[in-house]
Amino acid sequence: MTKTVTGLFDTYSDASSAVGQLKVAGIPDSDISIVSNNSDGRYTDNESDAAEDAGTGAGIGAAVGGVGGLLTGLGIMAIPGVGPVVAAGWLAATAAGAVTGAVVGGAAGGIVGALTDSGVDERDAHVYAEGVRRGGTLVTAKVDDARSLEAEAILQRSNWVDLPTRRTAYSGEGWTSFDDKADPYSQAEIAAERARYPGRASM
Repeated sequence: MTKTVTGLFDTYSDASSAVGQLKVAGIPDSDISIVSNNSDGRYTDNESDAAEDAGTGAGIGAAVGGVGGLLTGLGIMAIPGVGPVVAAGWLAATAAGAVTGAVVGGAAGGIVGALTDSGVDERDAHVYAEGVRRGGTLVTAKVDDARSLEAEAILQRSNWVDLPTRRTAYSGEGWTSFDDKADPYSQAEIAAERARYPGRASM
């Protein structure tokens, strides 16, 4: 049996570290995915040959920093309700309704659907999607059941967000679920959200 292990990170550097450790543990590129909010346009194709390199599995390191060609399918795309993201790997392809891809114009399937289709609890998927909407980065890995605890431990020690605590924080603001028809967060709103959580300033 295969299980999808998922972690939300407030900083891209933490997410990048998690991906690197998953790779060291022997989890292949094809089973790892990353989706990072890009509403402020910090990651562009002009920073590297990302659009060209996506097809060969290169470019993500230069485009989003630190992972260095570990993932395939790098693309800048728009996810409904989230806005622009830089994404790579199987989850990005699923969310975009594509098998593979470089730069994708607009995601058709949505991030919640992609997560739940891969076995993530729907209630959790909404929090993950909202976290990305608010400026976070999502890392997912498909692993055998026997390795799921190891993969979760890797994500946790890379400073993943405690999901129940974050759900409580969002709910305290009146949030109930991710809405893919809502306007994406503005740059100012994301900056304010990042300031709420320690470490976000180092993204």
